[in-house]
Amino acid sequence: MQYDDLFSARLDALKAEGRYRYFANIERQSGSFPRARLHMQGTVRDITVWCGNDYLGMGQHPVVLGAMHEALDQCGAGSGGTRNISGTTIYHVQLEEELAALHQKQAALVFSSGYVANEAALGTLGKMLPDCVIFSDEMNHASMIHGISQSRAEKHVFRHNDVAHLESLLASVAPDRPKIVAFESVYSMDGDIAPLTSIVDVAERHGALTYLDEVHAVGMYGPGGAGIAARDGVANRIDVIEGTLGKAYGVVGGYIAASAKLVDFVRSFAPGFIFSTSLPPAVAAGAAASVRYLKTSELERQAQQHHAALLKAALDQRGIARMPTSSHIVPVVIGDAVRCKAACDALLDRYGIYVQPINFPPVPRGTERIRLTPSPLHAPADIETLADALAAVLTPAALSNVA
Repeated sequence: MQYDDLFSARLDALKAEGRYRYFANIERQSGSFPRARLHMQGTVRDITVWCGNDYLGMGQHPVVLGAMHEALDQCGAGSGGTRNISGTTIYHVQLEEELAALHQKQAALVFSSGYVANEAALGTLGKMLPDCVIFSDEMNHASMIHGISQSRAEKHVFRHNDVAHLESLLASVAPDRPKIVAFESVYSMDGDIAPLTSIVDVAERHGALTYLDEVHAVGMYGPGGAGIAARDGVANRIDVIEGTLGKAYGVVGGYIAASAKLVDFVRSFAPGFIFSTSLPPAVAAGAAASVRYLKTSELERQAQQHHAALLKAALDQRGIARMPTSSHIVPVVIGDAVRCKAACDALLDRYGIYVQPINFPPVPRGTERIRLTPSPLHAPADIETLADALAAVLTPAALSNVA
């Protein structure tokens, strides 16, 4: 069998659909975010990044860099092993203490990424709780879906943010069976926010554990950046809060925060935790410094929300249709994969603006989009430049020229 021929055929089909992912070779410039250098075909040019997840620019903050330099000089590069085998350092312990305090939970557990945190925690809980049933929002992240699938627990999918549908599904299951309701706070592709209080009310009525993914909210919302659950006053009623260190906190890694028993349960049984080399000490130190800093500083959050409002207003003024959202994420739907990529290519080629086309499977076919993420470091002039550029490349005439 000619395996490469099979691979090529599938890749060619992906390219024909306009869904093939081309990586932009970017050299981020510390001290100059959101500016970066793009390396492409032997040339280097300056660009402005408008699709990053370093939402608050903490990836270049002196407090974070200083902590990382200090830990790097103190401990060296890697952790040296898994958490159980020499890979737990004082920096990992301090980071987990910061995260537990942030969410006012008894304990926290750090993973190599947010994806691994969801996959490992949901997979372990669903597998180890006897006869467990998991109820999952239809728009949940792939990491949650994969974790639930790996658990082999019975699964019910409820319509996106539809509390009545969730309640009907919960009511259809025997009251004495263990249950988990898994959902997100800020959904990253649409930018909408879940009705957390109503979901928690329903889950409590049916004796279900609540598992909340806050990866696009931690650092961004709520007192001290503790997330939407803290903002809405329900964090103490949510059993597991999952977050990331790779977005608002500007580093890398994921975590869960919950009761000491639940965290110990996942720590003791989750293969994705047990068999993974732990984060480098410098990364853990930088993440802890970022969490600690954003607990007291409101400047970054306020500036980010202000710039998100400016961008939405600028798009509206130019008649650029965007999805309505109360979060910091600003999606502009194109509705076609080929045209979406063409628009992104035009923004980069003509204006030095880098945005990445978002296609299936992260979003349904026919809803392909440009996902804009304004930061505190995008100046008002950058926002006007982006809005003008979008107005130019998204005209019906420009899009109609794309085959």
